[in-house]
Amino acid sequence: MTAFAAIASKRGARAEMDKSAIDVAKALVQLSEVAIFELRGEWRRLHRMPPPTRLSRDLLIRGIIYQFQERAYGGLSVATARKLEQAAAGPPSRGAANPTQPISLRPGTRLVREWRGVTHTALIHADGIEWRGQRYRSLSVVARKITGARWSGPRFFGLRQRQVDSHSRAGEGDGEG
Repeated sequence: MTAFAAIASKRGARAEMDKSAIDVAKALVQLSEVAIFELRGEWRRLHRMPPPTRLSRDLLIRGIIYQFQERAYGGLSVATARKLEQAAAGPPSRGAANPTQPISLRPGTRLVREWRGVTHTALIHADGIEWRGQRYRSLSVVARKITGARWSGPRFFGLRQRQVDSHSRAGEGDGEG
């Protein structure tokens, strides 16, 4: 009989242990002194299945102690178990990011933006963007040339609203100076 089984047998049948009779701290001390094959047997008894192959001694003890704590103090609440099941089922629908619609600008469209007291005009062409007489492949490249920083071109020219994080303040970090 293992050292742990001796403690449990003093209290009566293991399956009928009263929640208040389980002394989790004492069980942890006893488990730390038990051989790994005895830990695997205890895992089988508590979980009603063999432990995962090559599970470390530390994780075996943690899994066993968790079962003792569940019996002593109760398991997860129904609401918590439901949330875990939903999380395992897939990504939540609430709070999911909506993809932004692609921007379609017709050739000939002029975009105007004032930046640090200078008015900048970008002309849309079928094969790119014209700014100060030069062609660029995207609005973001033009915004980078104007500001010297990596901007979203559509956002810089006011075609998209900045997504406001609930933790940030409006207008903070928009790069204007």
